[in-house]
Order: sequence, then C-alpha cells, then structure tokens
Amino acid sequence: MHLAKSILAGAFILACGTTPGFAQAPIQDTVNAVIQPLMEQQDIAGMAVAITYNGQRHYFNYGVASRDTKKPVTDQTLFEIGSISKTFTATLGAYAQALGKLSLADPASRFAPELRGSAFEGVSLLNLATYSAGGLPLQFPGDADHADRMFGYYKTWKPLYPTGTQRLYSNPSIGLFGYLAARSLERPFDDLMEQTLMPGLGLKHSYVRVPKEQLSQYAQGYAKDGKPVRVGPGALDSEAYGVKTSSSDLIRFIEANLQPQRLDADLRQAIATTQTGFYTVDGMNQGLGWEFYPGPVSLEALLAGNSAKMAFEPHPVEPVTPPRPAPDGAWINKTGSTGGFGAYAAFVPGKNIGIVLLANKNYPNEERVKAAYRILSALDQN
Repeated sequence: MHLAKSILAGAFILACGTTPGFAQAPIQDTVNAVIQPLMEQQDIAGMAVAITYNGQRHYFNYGVASRDTKKPVTDQTLFEIGSISKTFTATLGAYAQALGKLSLADPASRFAPELRGSAFEGVSLLNLATYSAGGLPLQFPGDADHADRMFGYYKTWKPLYPTGTQRLYSNPSIGLFGYLAARSLERPFDDLMEQTLMPGLGLKHSYVRVPKEQLSQYAQGYAKDGKPVRVGPGALDSEAYGVKTSSSDLIRFIEANLQPQRLDADLRQAIATTQTGFYTVDGMNQGLGWEFYPGPVSLEALLAGNSAKMAFEPHPVEPVTPPRPAPDGAWINKTGSTGGFGAYAAFVPGKNIGIVLLANKNYPNEERVKAAYRILSALDQN
C-alpha cells in the first residue's frame, strides 16, 4: 500500500470563518472526493489545498511533507511552485512600470548594456514577459545555464521567428524580463521579491531563498521514480521558477489578485497589468505571467491551454489591440513544476473564488487542471 493511501484518512481542514449559506461539510466532502483518489493514483506523498470563496479561506492538508520524517503537511508547509513563480516575477515587473522605472515597450537592451548590438535591440520587455521574443527555448542550453555565462548565450542568440508573432514558452525569456525589471529598480531580484513585493502583498511565509529557520517546513520533493529531489541552481532560476511558499500564503496571493483594492495604488496597477491580455493563442489569452480564458470556460479549453503542446511548441499569436483586461468570469490560471513538485493556481474574478493545489511530486498538468475544475465547479453551483 502506498504511504499516501495509508495516511489519507488523516486529511483535515482548517477554516478561517464560514461562508453564510455554505455548509462546511460539503466543501470538505467535495475536496476529499477529488484529492484522495488523485494522490493514490499519482502516488503523491503530500498535498496542500487552499480555497478562497466569498472572502473566506479554507485549508485542506493531506499526507506527509517527507516520507522519511512522516511530518504531516500543514498550511505552513513550504512547496516549490515552479513556474507559478512567473506570476510573481510578472507582478514585480508591472510594479516597476507603475513606479515609472520601466515601460513594457522598452527594448531589453535599455537595462542591459551587454545586449546592445544584439537581437535584443528589437525585443521589448513585453515580448520577454509574454514569450514572444522570437523563439527563445524552454530552457537554457546546458553550457549557458549559469549566471556567469547566460549573457554570452543571449548575445549570440538569433530569433527563429519575427518578434511578436509566435509564442514559445520560455524560462530564459521571462527570466530575463525579471532580471531586467530588478535592474530598473536598482536592487537584486531576490531582495526585491522577499523584502518589497511579497510583504507588499501581505505574504509572510514565501521565499526565493528558504532561510535556515524555515528549512524544517520545506517539504521534500519526489521525482517520478520516487527519489527525493529539490530544485537546484541555474541561470535566472529565481526569476523563472524559484519561489517556495505555503498554501496559506499562495491563497493570499490569489486573494490579492481577486481583491487588489486592498493594496497600495502601485501594486493595484501592477495586478491590473498582469491580468491584461496582450495576445490570444488557440483560445487562451496571454497576460503577464497569468493566462486566462473568458468564461464560461470548458474543461477541454483549459486542458488544451495547459497541455504539453502549448508548453513545448511554437504557436502563432493574435495581438489584442489595445490590450484588454480579463473580464469578470474569466478563468485565470498558471501551472508550475520542478523536478519534485507540482503546483496549480486558478481564480475567477467577479465570482470571488480561487484555488491552489500544492504537491511534493511533479504529476501531470492535466490531472491538476481537472481536479481544480471539478472542485471550483462544484463550489460555483452552491
């Protein structure tokens, strides 16, 4: 019997208040019915699920943060969230624009003298943030995947497509955007994230660099073969996939996106920018970090937008002119993975509902999307 299966009976919920007219038991039953079979089928050691519904937070925790220590998952357990980190990076860049430190229309070379005379003279910060620079790859080549060598790679890179015509999902693309946004603010990216952006969003348990006193809360990740693994260093790792956070903090981030009026004016503007559609691709609207679908959205559309094909292959884009904010009722989401973790976050503005799924195994995106869709659809009917 898998460990995940044996401990599932210990799943519990912590509710921060109750929602008028919405019984507690049905939400727990709904989440259990989706998550318990998922963990068994995917052999996931531990999961943390958080839901925000009409301003109330609900936490559901399953299994263990480590198979060795048997420490149970809680709403304070730290998980790697992989590419959901890109939504934090996008928010920082949009915040820099709100402060007047950069414009998304700026060429990348404005903040990188190293790139003057290269192809990046004709690539805007917006192109970098939306994966439309012209074919930057998903990952750095192995010999360039280091902070000291990445600019050598960028200087010699040649576009595969005209800038702004194709979407090719890329860590070197949005990673460079985050790096240059930090340069515009004249501080290191990690410091800006941990000392400015995260506190400004009300987050108290989120990190790029997990401090020693929090290591006991850091879940152990597990690769597909079951071996323990955690994310390692790489070029622009902080900017592209480096955030570690808890379900309690990540759901607060979702709430900041649902109710940005609680933030200061510059952060409100930044949130609005990240939820703006700059182009469409096969029914998906590309925002800044976030991706969204006008509602009502079908499960099939979500699965297509979060598929391997969307992640690994180039897709022609249709510019949105002028760029338009996500409408009320849109499904806004992002997946994230590292070698040993799998995460998903989704929310629906106008319905004041959102969910985060954090697991210490990289399991298929399809299963994350289906689980979240089932849970939120059930809640939306109440």
